[in-house]
Amino acid sequence: MIFGLEFPEFKTIVEWPSAFGEGTWYGFNKIALINVIAVVATALFFFLSRKGELVPRGPQNLAESAVGFLKDGIIMQTIGPDGMRYLPYLASLFFFILIGNLFEIIPFFHMPANARMANPALLAIITWVFFIAVGFKHQGPLKYFKSALFPPGVPAALYLLVTPIEFISTFIVRPFSLAVRLFANMLAGHILLVTFSVLCITLWVLGPLLAVLPASYFMLVALTGFELMVAFLQAYIFTILAAVYIGGALHPDH
Repeated sequence: MIFGLEFPEFKTIVEWPSAFGEGTWYGFNKIALINVIAVVATALFFFLSRKGELVPRGPQNLAESAVGFLKDGIIMQTIGPDGMRYLPYLASLFFFILIGNLFEIIPFFHMPANARMANPALLAIITWVFFIAVGFKHQGPLKYFKSALFPPGVPAALYLLVTPIEFISTFIVRPFSLAVRLFANMLAGHILLVTFSVLCITLWVLGPLLAVLPASYFMLVALTGFELMVAFLQAYIFTILAAVYIGGALHPDH
C-alpha cells in the first residue's frame, strides 16, 4: 500500500497457474501457450508465403520484405554471403522472439514470453551450441579453440592473461549476456506497463488523486508504444549478436 494505492505482489505479474500439470515439468501455463502460438505463427507465416508468385502479395510480400531485411541488415553485414545458409535459423530466431515479445501488448495476455528467464536462457544455449558447431564444422575442434582462445598478434607471454579472458568472454559471457539482456529488458517493460495500468485502474475513483489519472493514462499509452519498439529491438539485437557469433566461428580472422 503506497499513498493509499494497492499494488499487486511481484510474483503475481510474472507467475501464472498451469492449466494442467501444476508443479510438474510439463505444466502448461500462459507462457507455454504463448510459446506454442509463436512457433505456430512463425511456421504458418512462412508456409503461407511460399507460393512464389512473380508479383508477391499479402503474406508473400511481407515475408520477402522481412527476409530481405534480415539478409541485408543482419547476415550480409555480420557474416557475408556465406551466412545465407544460416538464414533459416536466424529468421526463425527473430520471429519467434518478436512474436513472444509482442504478447506484452496483446489484450488478455499482457505478458511477454521472454520476461521469464527460461525462454531467453534456452534460446541463448541453442545459439551457443549452434555457433560452436559452426566453428567445429568449418575449422575443426582444435583449430576452432586455437583461434578462439589464442588470437593472433598477441605476444606469447600475454596469452597467460588473454586466453582465460577469451575463454570466459566467448564460452560463458556470450550466452549469459544474450539471455540476461533479453530477459531484463522485457521484464522491465512488463513491470512498467503493469505499474501504470494499476495506477489508471486505482485512480478511477472520485477523489483528489483523480486529477493524476490523465497523466497516468497518457504515460501508459506512450509506454505501450515504446514497448512495441522494444519488442522489435530486442529481437533484432538477439538475432544480430547470434549472427556475429556465427560469423566469428565461420571466419575467425575477421
